[in-house]
Amino acid sequence: MMNETAPPASPLALALLAEEPPRPAPQGHSSNMIGIPTAALASPAFNLAPLPLDLPHVRPTCASLFEMLDEAEDQADAVRAFHAYMAATFCLEAEQRDPRERPDTRPADGTRRFRSSYLRLLRGWVFDTGNAEGAVLKGWVESRFGLLPTWHGEPIDRIPCPAWVRYVEQKMGSRFHGNAIHCQLDLVYTFCQWVLRAHGPGAGGHLTLYRGVTSMSEDQILERRGKRQALVRLNSLTSFTGDRTIADCFGDRILTVRVPATKIVFFDGLLPRHPLKGEAEYLVIGGDYLVEMSTL
Repeated sequence: MMNETAPPASPLALALLAEEPPRPAPQGHSSNMIGIPTAALASPAFNLAPLPLDLPHVRPTCASLFEMLDEAEDQADAVRAFHAYMAATFCLEAEQRDPRERPDTRPADGTRRFRSSYLRLLRGWVFDTGNAEGAVLKGWVESRFGLLPTWHGEPIDRIPCPAWVRYVEQKMGSRFHGNAIHCQLDLVYTFCQWVLRAHGPGAGGHLTLYRGVTSMSEDQILERRGKRQALVRLNSLTSFTGDRTIADCFGDRILTVRVPATKIVFFDGLLPRHPLKGEAEYLVIGGDYLVEMSTL
């Protein structure tokens, strides 16, 4: 969907690269939080026959949210419950409202407090998936699902390499790590899965999604399977769209993929207002996918 740009490596990155010889990049960690081996999660076999993916700590620690969701009459009522819970827990109420409806929250001294939120991360992702916000989102995927990124402004083909060190610096930076940001993302993913199970294809279902690219530098072709099919390794978190005509605007090559619903972190119709509106966008957990490739 998007092109990523690579800022210059920092002095720390250059020092680390000089100290340690590069090793081939692994696909992921040996452990994660979902109880399924990372290699299995990333495999095309999982994508063809997916299993439900649950973060086991979320429901016990956020029981009141799911009590409200169980009482919701429809998706709109569930969204109101989700917003109310996030507002009370992370003080995000003002950010979740339309800018025209927000009260003036500026303190008397005229300053504005920076509060980390999943909405700020999504806003940064829209502009550049290789920036600090993108690193935090990919870092959350790494922490919860065990998948390592394969691209962050440029290919991560070895560890360490400039893109890898920049990713680590950015994902661990303090700017976006306040306000329990990983816990916020846990709730966003879990709410997304709740909606898909209640009002979508369910945990075992698939959605046909599209990705427009100008080259295959980010999405690695592992194996050609005929003229139009291939096994492709997607980045740990990747943007798709549900609208083929929108994908056409992002490149002259279109990837068509059947994505397991359980690998969807966020999608356009989940919330009424968010930074990904306008492109029917889906955020998808990566791995090795069988894709159909076509050109315009």
